[in-house]
Amino acid sequence: MTKKAPGAPPPFVLWREVVTAYAMPAVTAGLGGVVTHQPQLAAAAPTTIGGSSALVAAALGAFLRRRRVRSRPTRTPRALAAAATGLAAAALALLPGLAVEHWLLLAPAFADNPWLRRLPVDLPVSAAIAATITTWRWRGSRADPGAGHPLDSSPRPERSTS
Repeated sequence: MTKKAPGAPPPFVLWREVVTAYAMPAVTAGLGGVVTHQPQLAAAAPTTIGGSSALVAAALGAFLRRRRVRSRPTRTPRALAAAATGLAAAALALLPGLAVEHWLLLAPAFADNPWLRRLPVDLPVSAAIAATITTWRWRGSRADPGAGHPLDSSPRPERSTS
């Protein structure tokens, strides 16, 4: 195992991101469902909430790892990149959530299933959280070539005010 250089950003390890993206929402939503006596939330926690978070983190993390790394520093602020990615993931996850809810509720076997009615909420929220955190941690693991260095340390001549 290699050690990171002092002051270097922490490494981005995809399997850790996926495990964290599954475990944290599943545990918090599951505990919330148990404490508030909502069995549907407790049942959705390890399935749609944790599962969709892990899926989004795996897909986005794999995409970011394979992406070509630019040699120039990024200009988009880290918070803006994370927020934009989270909103895009929520918008993309809303479509399958609505489609599955609509089409599966038409089947008589699923007509009374409260779990399916949660999909248009669970999928976008968990996808947004997973995408935001994954992007934030990815951007934090990339060393910015221009960070911490003054742009130009050479002395500049004084301007005359006359």
